[in-house]
Amino acid sequence: MKIGIRQKLLFGLSGMLVIVAAISFVTIGQIDMLGKSLAIVLKENYQSVVASQDMKDALDTINSAELNSFLGNHDKDMQIVVNAHKSKFINALDRELHLITLPGEQERADRIQLLSKEYFSILPRVMDTSMSEPVRRTLYVTKQVPVFSEIKKVAQEILDMNQANMITEKYATQNLAISARWRMLSVSLASVLFAILLSYQIHRWVFHPLRRLIETTEEIRRGNLEVVLQTAANDEVGQLSRSFNAMLIALRQNRNSDMANLIRSRKLTEDVFRVLPVPVAVLDSEGEVRVSTETAVQLFGLKPGVSAKELPFPWISGLLDKSFATRQPASLDEKGYVQQFVSNKEYFFQPEAVPIISASEPESGDGGGTILIMTDMTQMHEQQEMKQGMLSTVSHQLKTPLTSLRMSIHLLLDEEVGALNTQQTELMVGAREDCERLVEMLDDLLDLNRIESGKAYLEPRPVQPSLLVRESMEPFLSEAKDRNVTITEAIADDLPDVFADPTGIRHVFANLLSNALRFTSPGGTVRAGAEKEGEFVRFFVEDTGSGIASEHMAHLFEQFFRAPGQDIRSGAGLGLSIVKELVEAQGGMVSSQSQPGKGSLFSFTLPAHKQQVSSGKLLINGRA
Repeated sequence: MKIGIRQKLLFGLSGMLVIVAAISFVTIGQIDMLGKSLAIVLKENYQSVVASQDMKDALDTINSAELNSFLGNHDKDMQIVVNAHKSKFINALDRELHLITLPGEQERADRIQLLSKEYFSILPRVMDTSMSEPVRRTLYVTKQVPVFSEIKKVAQEILDMNQANMITEKYATQNLAISARWRMLSVSLASVLFAILLSYQIHRWVFHPLRRLIETTEEIRRGNLEVVLQTAANDEVGQLSRSFNAMLIALRQNRNSDMANLIRSRKLTEDVFRVLPVPVAVLDSEGEVRVSTETAVQLFGLKPGVSAKELPFPWISGLLDKSFATRQPASLDEKGYVQQFVSNKEYFFQPEAVPIISASEPESGDGGGTILIMTDMTQMHEQQEMKQGMLSTVSHQLKTPLTSLRMSIHLLLDEEVGALNTQQTELMVGAREDCERLVEMLDDLLDLNRIESGKAYLEPRPVQPSLLVRESMEPFLSEAKDRNVTITEAIADDLPDVFADPTGIRHVFANLLSNALRFTSPGGTVRAGAEKEGEFVRFFVEDTGSGIASEHMAHLFEQFFRAPGQDIRSGAGLGLSIVKELVEAQGGMVSSQSQPGKGSLFSFTLPAHKQQVSSGKLLINGRA
């Protein structure tokens, strides 16, 4: 008969369920028995003991009141105490009459009830102060004391009977608990033995075949497809093992077919890879070239089998180490490109190292190596040099006639060559403003050209932040007055000196202040100042102008960017890009905040003087 794993497990678990049910029923029965025994002790005997003691206490209190009356204490409160304890005695007696559980207890309770009637019939006469004291004493001694003693004696007998029964029930309960403990222990031991037996059988039925299956899959993972899983079972595990063997046969057949296709595909891929026009090399984790394009071999000597770290290009080792450490694509930090001469021709390349992360272990950092890509930047570099040369030539060529034009307009407005009517004056003023705007644009173009060509030098030195702010604001005070704009300063106290080029920082402030005044309506406010920020000093220019939309904030410091809606006379969009270059060249950072309709805040940081370890000329863009 074929028995599957399901039936085997069902059989074992059913037995376990029967044992658990038996344990539950036995436990419930023992708990019920213990509960009943405890209920008898607590509800009946214990309450009888309490009632007997209450009767004795009440009688003692009443007797004390009688003795006090013989000593001349006739206080009204004493009668109240007597009445209260009389009620307490009657209440305790009533409780005892309803808690009769032991043989002889009923007779004694009835005896106390009879005696108490006699006792309380004598009590008023003994407590009656109108009677003579000798008569009261005689009545107390001859009549009441014998009844008092008899009641206490019988109450003590009831108390002793119930206490003795409580002790008997206590030992009976203990014996019952010990018996229940041994029965529970026996049933639990039987359950443990059955569970051990069931675990052993499950191990034989399930775990042992599965372990063989896991060992076989490990062999397959290591590439061994020749293994065969031995099994003689007819259950589900046996069926799985036979299906697994069939799968191994199919895998062996497919492997032989796929290996031939893989070899052909790899050869084709390598042939296509070699003829790529871009210098590319694939390196293993040790830096040895595995495959490379022909251009990589010709330009950089990256032949397959060569260690890239041994080539006369130190930047290759740096890129590989950086890429391996960060597990991110790595490029050069400074200029971003390398210069290479091939056949007396100059080339410029932008190298990048891209790590190959193992798909099976992406978190471990172990990978197949690195892809080294050298992007040809020669044409872009030549175009950049042509653009810089053209900008320099055009700017210089335009400055001469523009200077002459400015001088002519100045002479005409000063009426050195004749008087002007109102319309002519307005036209000349507009021409003068356009000339000044052209001069500013040409100056920005020349500054930007010098920065990009690496010819712009800064001369940083220690300087007071307050001096920088006030000297930069000075040229704009009259313009602010003409525009009816309030310009104020907000400089924190005890600011450290900054290490900066004063001329460059005044240029930064000039650009920010001119923008603030240009976009602030009459009646508005422009505020410039400085404050401490860690190891830096933060300078800022804040206005209450029109503000800038959030979607344009990310492009403010880009070259030639002008926010939509600006006046055509507002500039060419080079000022903020020059500000960014000047500040970052001195170790600082620029930032901006704005809210349409409420104004803008532009700020930049400069390092405190104590952070600088050397002085001298500083070349913008990091090129020497």
